[in-house]
Amino acid sequence: MWRLLILLLPTQALADSLIATRTIRAQATLVAQDVTLVAADIPGAVSDPGTVLGQEARVAIYAGQPILSDDIGPAAVIGRNQIVPLAYLSGGLAIVTEGRALERGGTGDLIRVMNIGSRSTVTGRVTPDGSVHVGP
Repeated sequence: MWRLLILLLPTQALADSLIATRTIRAQATLVAQDVTLVAADIPGAVSDPGTVLGQEARVAIYAGQPILSDDIGPAAVIGRNQIVPLAYLSGGLAIVTEGRALERGGTGDLIRVMNIGSRSTVTGRVTPDGSVHVGP
């Protein structure tokens, strides 16, 4: 009788969370052997292994620690101090010059770039081809 009562009591369902199987260095690309699923609902942890594979660790993630969504991101296509095309496109106007990346960035990231000609610093979005677009 008491077993039936225990089965009928509401319980909290646990979700799966990803944890690191080994220490992952910052700027390393995650592969299947780096992560494993555990039956625990860890706040902020990623639950789908498919979303982290091929992503880059933004910080060091130690073995046994959860993989948080803020700790990973797209692999960098621009490195710090790299010379990159800096483009402003608006309507029919296109201005392209060279800039020096002041930080690393992956596709879609906003990074700071110094315009080499004017020495001014602007913020732009990294494109898949490795250029940075500023403006609208």
